[in-house]
Amino acid sequence: MNADKVLEVNGEAIPVDKEGYLLDPSLWNEQVAEVIARQENIALTEEVWEVVNFVREHFEYHQCIPEHRKLLQELRKRHGKEKATRKYIYNMFPYGYGQQACKIAGMRVPLKLLLDL
Repeated sequence: MNADKVLEVNGEAIPVDKEGYLLDPSLWNEQVAEVIARQENIALTEEVWEVVNFVREHFEYHQCIPEHRKLLQELRKRHGKEKATRKYIYNMFPYGYGQQACKIAGMRVPLKLLLDL
């Protein structure tokens, strides 16, 4: 694995690319998420954790990152349409779902940024 840089988490060096995405999603844990969130200036609220955990669970089951619309569908099922909006997601992740939520969830850089459409 050829890391551009590393993320220091509890004395461990986790390889990341130049944008800070993990090169190996299996190295993710909650402490890694906390460090990335801090770098992204994202407070790890219950709502943020719900999105991060959804991304992780979807990835583990499907081996791909869920598109933004899949996240919105899931939020609609869980909470109704008031929380199933792009505005709700962008309030948590102002630089975008793909750029921040997926990064905090330990995903590799999304190959298509259609995740945010």
